[in-house]
Amino acid sequence: MSHDGVQGSVLDLVGNTPLVRLRRLTAGLAAQVLVKLEYLNPGGSVKDRAALEMVRAAEAAGLLRPGSTIVEGTSGNTGTGLAQAAAVLGYRCLVVLPNTVAVEKVDVLRAYGAEIVQTRSNLPREHPEHVMNLATRLAAERPGGWLAHQYDNPANPAAHRRTTGPEIWAQTGGRVTHLVSGIGTGGTITGTGAYLKEVSGGRVTVVGADPATSVYHGGDGSPFLVEAAGHYRHPDTAADVWPLSYDPAVVDRIEAIPDRESVLTTRRLAAEEGILVGGSSGLAVAAALRTARGLGADATVVAILPDSGRAYLSKYHSTDWLRRTGFLDGDRPDLLAERIPDRAVVTVTPDTTLRAATELAAEVGDAQPVLPVVLAGRSPRFPTAGSEILGALDVPRLRAGLVPGDPDAAITVPPGAPVTVGTGETVAEALARTAGADVLHVLRDGRLAGVLTRASLTARPLQRS
Repeated sequence: MSHDGVQGSVLDLVGNTPLVRLRRLTAGLAAQVLVKLEYLNPGGSVKDRAALEMVRAAEAAGLLRPGSTIVEGTSGNTGTGLAQAAAVLGYRCLVVLPNTVAVEKVDVLRAYGAEIVQTRSNLPREHPEHVMNLATRLAAERPGGWLAHQYDNPANPAAHRRTTGPEIWAQTGGRVTHLVSGIGTGGTITGTGAYLKEVSGGRVTVVGADPATSVYHGGDGSPFLVEAAGHYRHPDTAADVWPLSYDPAVVDRIEAIPDRESVLTTRRLAAEEGILVGGSSGLAVAAALRTARGLGADATVVAILPDSGRAYLSKYHSTDWLRRTGFLDGDRPDLLAERIPDRAVVTVTPDTTLRAATELAAEVGDAQPVLPVVLAGRSPRFPTAGSEILGALDVPRLRAGLVPGDPDAAITVPPGAPVTVGTGETVAEALARTAGADVLHVLRDGRLAGVLTRASLTARPLQRS
């Protein structure tokens, strides 16, 4: 509680974030686009709201007591909100993270005193080391452990029905016509959207922003590079369970946004609007700009920007990372397009049989030195192959019958991580960074786009008409 302008604790600062009008990114649009800067919460993200609501609800229910440990599986932001609350309220905090989250998030959690356990990101939902399964087990094993479980905790959407929705309605004077929000656990869009629809008598349109491969809008479920949004489905997952925090009935439609559009919009927000945010914010703004096109001057589109770009300085705001992953390449000759003919890379998946892989190798011939083994994709050919490259099978050895194994059994994935380069790197940069590697997997927008040999990288580029 505040007294004479002094807050009782940092938790009293959660919520009441400002709305800001976009000016340069909206050039040519009649509708106004407003963004809600959730990174101005004290923990740096919209997840401060749900984290605090879940903790307070658990205290009221007697689930959290002195000495308790708050446990959660998260991509980082909810963990930060919970760790912040734990630090203020005197609880311990244990956070389970996938090993793909930005390093800045890990450092922030450690600064708050959280215990961190990291696990692989590319595991099926039923695997015991999956983020949520591991968090559930650790909460049960830890004396006084309480699992926040944001995905199914009703306090998650309730936080946004109680705070975020009313704030937007008041800040716009009831003039909001469209809400745009990413869908991760679904709590933000469900709670905020439900409130705005109710208070407006159904006048507000709720638009979800979703990565292009997320299953929420019917994507193939393969990996995407925008953190804290979307729904990934491992190909070995038996039952695709959606969060109870997400009510699809609240959402009127979903805009599917490719990773490149999200990432480049994120960078434009910093460079043109002075708003430094993460990739899920770029996702939301890209969807908001699409939504605003064709609307009149009486429309007010509000997009929720979940977190700060300071949590992603090593990713979306790093020129080096963007070039290595092939997101930033428009200002340079394309490393891949100049060296191989236009065609889709031929891939296999871990369940491909040795016989099928051998037949593919015969078809490929000298066009590819290896058959990449990818986690996601429709075997044997998938133009936008999965971003999780697990290994590679040597094409000449396959063609010569030198790969041992049962022809009708699944292939054995060779050990060792394949070497990758990005379409945005120069030849000199790629060669210097991959010294000793003969085969290079080329990434565009973080996904496998082709395969080059070291020799082909140094060869004269193709002459195209």
